[in-house]
Amino acid sequence: MFSTEKRSILPVGDISQTISDDKADIAVLEEPEHLTWYHHGRRWKSKFPKVIGVVHTNYLEYVKREKNGYISAFILKHINSWVTDIYCHKVIRLSAATQDVPRSVICNVHGVNPKFIEIGKLKHQELCQREQAFFKGAYYIGKMVWSKGYTELLHLLHKHQMELSVLKMELYGSGEDADEVKASAERLSLDIRVYPGRDHGDSIFHDYKVFINPSTTDVVCTTTAEALAMGKIVICANHPSNDFFKRFPNCHMYSTEKEFVTLTMKALGEEPIPLSDDLRHELSWEAATERFVRVADIAPTMPVGQQPPASPHFMRISPDNLQKNMEEASAFFHNTISGIETARCVFGAIPNTLQPDEQQCKELGWKLQG
Repeated sequence: MFSTEKRSILPVGDISQTISDDKADIAVLEEPEHLTWYHHGRRWKSKFPKVIGVVHTNYLEYVKREKNGYISAFILKHINSWVTDIYCHKVIRLSAATQDVPRSVICNVHGVNPKFIEIGKLKHQELCQREQAFFKGAYYIGKMVWSKGYTELLHLLHKHQMELSVLKMELYGSGEDADEVKASAERLSLDIRVYPGRDHGDSIFHDYKVFINPSTTDVVCTTTAEALAMGKIVICANHPSNDFFKRFPNCHMYSTEKEFVTLTMKALGEEPIPLSDDLRHELSWEAATERFVRVADIAPTMPVGQQPPASPHFMRISPDNLQKNMEEASAFFHNTISGIETARCVFGAIPNTLQPDEQQCKELGWKLQG
């Protein structure tokens, strides 16, 4: 169910039940935080021999921008660490822009749709044949909410309007702040055109040469990866969320406003460097899958329910056993709290989502629980 307050889809009931025990092998929890915040049911680690969490969202950065944000971010930081610890064997963070959580590694395990790579290959051929591959200037595409970099972009363009007088910026996006973004651009007398959002693979974007993305709330920006795959020059902030793109010669990162102006003007006057086959592969889902298998440390594990032989030193309390007992006690506490409707609502759960309703049970083929 979609939570308007959190702008996230939260589970209803125990979604682990949708997988039968005989098929429970490796679970990949995309967004493990909000899949486990209000989880009430069988523990993920008990059902699956291996549970890998993939952290996509910089929740703390978003929360900090709200009222009493720093207090909320402090609380959320500890909750995120708690739930990912008790429910995941390992956590993959797409970039260092996300918070550090127990047993986590940093690796971008996402790729782009093959169509963007094919667009880039066509542009590569045009450049190699000394044809003009790009006929348009600069653009940005992203959900039109202030936190997606629009605040920073309008500030930079307004403050350096004289130096960037030749820049004609075009924005594409839909969202709750679209009208405000457009009104602000007009009020500041910026040479900006604002259009509704559309698919980034649309032919309207093929001929843009420069993609400008000042956002620092993303974890790994999908549209930046897509723009690079299409052979464009990218101007973005020198920020942990963009570390993966540093290896790409068409990605230019700025640390200061002066650098932003310099890099933007330079990009408008030069042609992109054609991507090598190796770098093009790095953006693909094939490469992303290879990275995932490597960092997830996926290997044959002992089936659920099969226990290792008992040690003759069964009375010895090892640090590992103590840690395991503490983790199980912590998981038991979370399970208890998450089963109380009042407590769930206090911590922000959608009311009446402890169990699926009649319609959801019908769709899943489950019996409605009393």
